[in-house]
Amino acid sequence: MSLVGNWSYPTAMKFGAGRIKELPEACAQAGMKRPLLVTDKGLADLPITQATLDIMEAAGLGRGMFSDVDPNPSEINLHAGVEAYKAGGHDGVIAFGGGSGLDLGKMVAFYAGQTRPIWDFEDIGDWWTRADADAIAPIIAVPTTAGTGSEVGRASIITNSVTHEKKIIFHPKVLPTVVIADPELTMGMPKFITAGTGLDAFAHCVEAFSSPHYHPMSQGIALEGMRLVIDYLPRAYADGTDLEARANMMSAAAMGATAFQKGLGAIHALSHPVGAIFNTHHGTTNAVCMPAVLEFNAGEIADRFDRAAGYLGIEGGFKGFQSFVQDFNDSFEIPRKLSEMGVSADQMDALVEGAIKDPSCGGNPVELTRENLRQLFEDVI
Repeated sequence: MSLVGNWSYPTAMKFGAGRIKELPEACAQAGMKRPLLVTDKGLADLPITQATLDIMEAAGLGRGMFSDVDPNPSEINLHAGVEAYKAGGHDGVIAFGGGSGLDLGKMVAFYAGQTRPIWDFEDIGDWWTRADADAIAPIIAVPTTAGTGSEVGRASIITNSVTHEKKIIFHPKVLPTVVIADPELTMGMPKFITAGTGLDAFAHCVEAFSSPHYHPMSQGIALEGMRLVIDYLPRAYADGTDLEARANMMSAAAMGATAFQKGLGAIHALSHPVGAIFNTHHGTTNAVCMPAVLEFNAGEIADRFDRAAGYLGIEGGFKGFQSFVQDFNDSFEIPRKLSEMGVSADQMDALVEGAIKDPSCGGNPVELTRENLRQLFEDVI
């Protein structure tokens, strides 16, 4: 089977090894002549980034780059990025990197033409209609990790630097016009990033599959996404140059983010405030929280995982799946408690308050209250 394809779901996607070379054609398709490449600090000087800038420059697109992006990007990063975008006379954004670079890049394109405070566009009700849609610049997304799936998302997560809350900013036009999914760009990821981002994709699929909302298309995508992670993350972790494994993990990441249109749940409700307050790696945090959340939701999700387990190659139905998840985490040296990542219970009130406000709560199979969120935090810390 050839792991190359042009897809149109959920947006135009150019998938396959070496396809970063098609960036100039993607820019033309999106109507960009002077794009700004937005990435994070860690990627800015790496060969894959410099090679991408060379491709841009050779095509007459310049080599504009903004990289002042934190691991959990904030409105401070956003305002600096918008300033760089305007100062450079750019007409679109190439969001390049993992979740932080992709999310911040999408928001620079979104916010450069807006006049209201960024928090006025939080994913609450119809707040997205407050935006001037015509002022949103085109976006091309180029993922360099296989986890968040932000390249196929219509939202970004931005941390409020004052309140230390993660906020979801949504608009339909934030969905990138073109995605270049080139698995060769992920081959340099270190083991702990491969594991953390891969388990982030797994968490997206697990929570989407668990969500009680009706969306059978997402349900099917979530199931196959779980299978791809189970089959290929161990291979990518063992050998970072395994291109087949890297490609299938890149697919799983996009599938997870597509599937969670159906909803997320308590894993992300816990993870978001932890990341905002303690600056932990998002995917790794999700992985630590998953076993406790599966047990918490057991009464509502056991039947569907009883059916799914056989397809996933796991014996013992839901109980077997629970055991598998902990063993899977352990195989990637994921901590069993958040305290091993520097998280402490002295911020419990802030963690609970952040979790109860998180939109992910709405997708959990069991209603989340402050009391049971506090108990979940006690279990995972």
